[in-house]
Parts: sequence; structure tokens; C-alpha cells
Amino acid sequence: MGATMAEKILARAAGVEHVRAGENLPVRPDHMIAYDFPGYTDVMFRQMHDDFGIRELADPGRYVVFIDHMLTRGDAREEEVHQVTRDWCAFYGITLHEARGIGHQVMAELGYARPGNFLVHFDGHVSGAGAFGALGWGVRRDLLEAWVTGEIFLDVPASTRFELTGEFRPGVDSRDLVHRIIGDHGADGCAHQVMEFGGPGARAMAIDHRQGLCGMAMFTGAVSAVFEPDSTALEYARRVAGDGFVPQHPDPDADYRAVHHYDLASIVPQVVLPGSARSANTRDAADLDGTAVTRAFIGSCASGRIEDIRAAALVLDGRSVAPGVELNVVPTSDAVHRQAEQEGLLDVLRAAGAHIARSSCDFCFGYQKPLQPEENCISTGVLNISGRMGSTGANIYMGSASTVAASAVAGTIVPAPEVTGR
Repeated sequence: MGATMAEKILARAAGVEHVRAGENLPVRPDHMIAYDFPGYTDVMFRQMHDDFGIRELADPGRYVVFIDHMLTRGDAREEEVHQVTRDWCAFYGITLHEARGIGHQVMAELGYARPGNFLVHFDGHVSGAGAFGALGWGVRRDLLEAWVTGEIFLDVPASTRFELTGEFRPGVDSRDLVHRIIGDHGADGCAHQVMEFGGPGARAMAIDHRQGLCGMAMFTGAVSAVFEPDSTALEYARRVAGDGFVPQHPDPDADYRAVHHYDLASIVPQVVLPGSARSANTRDAADLDGTAVTRAFIGSCASGRIEDIRAAALVLDGRSVAPGVELNVVPTSDAVHRQAEQEGLLDVLRAAGAHIARSSCDFCFGYQKPLQPEENCISTGVLNISGRMGSTGANIYMGSASTVAASAVAGTIVPAPEVTGR
């Protein structure tokens, strides 16, 4: 019996010929990634030093840390948090990337998410690396095991295959697809599994949309998600990382827990109601037409890349944000910000009344411009539980960049229009 992509990637990382779902074995990640955040990275550094007596790392090049949270207030508390991270990274010789954008995006731009590679992070959105045929796994505080020993014991996950055909209609993207998948199969439809995407629809999907889809895998219960690496992914990887990787592809007779088929042309704009990304909260955007909003947000590690900003600009070109609505747009990285500026996209957004902010995670977790009680926000963020973006009395709806832009113009939630060209 053949192997899935996840099984092949983990077998290579474990240094064995093959693995099967359900096995437990030590695996050596290619990179062990974190971002600094109080109570996480700082604690793990102290545990490495004080509890395990580690004074020197055998292979510091495998450790990567990003500063991408708590960047927007400029106060002493922020500086203290970041200085702790700088000091520890300098002590251990760990590569630190500071204020270059959201780490889950910057890691791709810097060539860490190479096809066939295995990455661990304490944050589950590292699964966005799957867009390139890499396996990114959020292991939470078990990251300490990897940091201390250089490897981590894992249960090899089963995989569910998603065979994609067709292409998205204008105004629809992978955010609509992932919410439709959750609506169809539930928030535990891929529990403890890897979502594997392939087929002509997968190959037709832009890299940015693949990242957004894979980055939301946890809301199906999955531990990760991965696309078969095609020419688009390989060309990107070679441009940013050279040829130092070995792509993996599933065998034709791979054993899957389930196989689902989706025609991308059949997907319509989706919106997730406040509370969580649970299946019961997913609706066609048209069903919520008329729900008033006061805030709109385009950004996060799952949206806010150049394709998202292009989509928003198509909707906003020649239009204005409705009175009483504040639209904030946060490009996912400094590189995306520069490209959007060069393409004139940010000028279109500004002319429509949008506010453009520097790249960080701060809007998504309620640190920058937190929502106030009784506000309704339509967001491309990754989570909409109570209090995620500020007050527990606010309501967060989630949708694609196109739907968020259209709703900001209407002042109420509306499905994204099928706009093409500028």
C-alpha cells in the first residue's frame, strides 16, 4: 500500500524508509519556529536554560524566531517583551526576524517552507506552509521537546484527501472554500488528520489562496494541511530557497481516511457567524444580507496577501467605505505591502477610505484598535470567538477579502460581487 504526502514527509524527517498512520516515533524537524509572546517563548527559553541546563545549541540554524506581535503601541512593555527575545536569541545564536511581517508569511518569503520539509511551531497556523508542499505542524508547548532534544515524538496522522476541480468564480476564494468544508463536514471532520489537496482545481489555485486554505486547517480539527507541490509551488520555492529540497508526492494507492470532491466553481461567498468557526456557524453570505457592520478588517496570517489586496481593490475601485464603517487593511508582510504599493492597490484602498496599517498580528488578536462593546466586525481574521478582537460584547463575522470589502462599502454584510478587471 502506498503512502500519503504526510507519511512520506515524516518518514524522511524520521530517517526511516516508511511510516504508517498511528505509529509513534521521533521526528527531526527541518525548522523549529516560534514567535515571541509573553508566557510562551520567554518561558521556553528559561526552561531550556534553567531546567535543562542548555548553554549551547548543536544546530542553531534549525531554530527560527519571529517578532510579529505587540508592535503597534510603542510602549515600554512592548520593548521589554522584545528585548527578552533578542537577548535569548543572541545567547543561543538563533536567527531572529523582527518586524518584517507576520511570521507565517515571512517564513515562506525567506525559504523556510520548502517542498518536502517538516516544520514545527507552537502556533497551528504554521500549516500554511502546506501551500508549498511542506508539512507545518502546530505542537503547542510540546515545542519545548523539539527545542531541547532537536526532535519530537509524534503520532503519524492519517490523511483526508480533497480532490479539487474547476476554478473559483470572481469574488470567491479559498476562505470561502475552507468555511464550506467546515460547514459540510464539521469542526472535527478531519480531527487529528492532515488535509491533503490535489487535482486540477488545486493546481489552478493561486499560491496565496493555498496558504490561506492550509492556514485554517485547524478549524476542521486537522493537525495540518498540504498541497501536492506543482510547478507553481516549485518555482516559488526555487526562487526563494534554491534547490535544497526534495518534493514529496502521494502514491496513487495511498490509504486515506476519506476522499472528498469539490468543484471550486460551485463555491459561493461564505460568512462565519460570531462564536467560532464551527460548522453550525457557517452561512452563505447572501443569507446574512442586511446585517449591519461598524468595522471591517482585511489581514491576518490567513488573508492579507497580494491576491487578497487585489481582490479588495477590485471591489473598492471607484467606491467608498460606508459612513460609520472603519475599514482597516493590514498587508501580511512588508514585502506584500511594498508590492501592493507598487501596483497602486493601496492608493485605490485609501481613495475608498480604508486605513492601511503596518504588517503585524496586532489587529487579529485585539491588540490594535480593539473592538468596542456592541460593535459588529466583518473580518478576514483567523478566529471569531468572543473577545478575540477586543470587547467580549462585540461580534465578529468572518469572510473573504472580497466579502469584507463589499460589506464595508454597503455598511451591511453582503456577498462579494463578481467583479473582474480594474
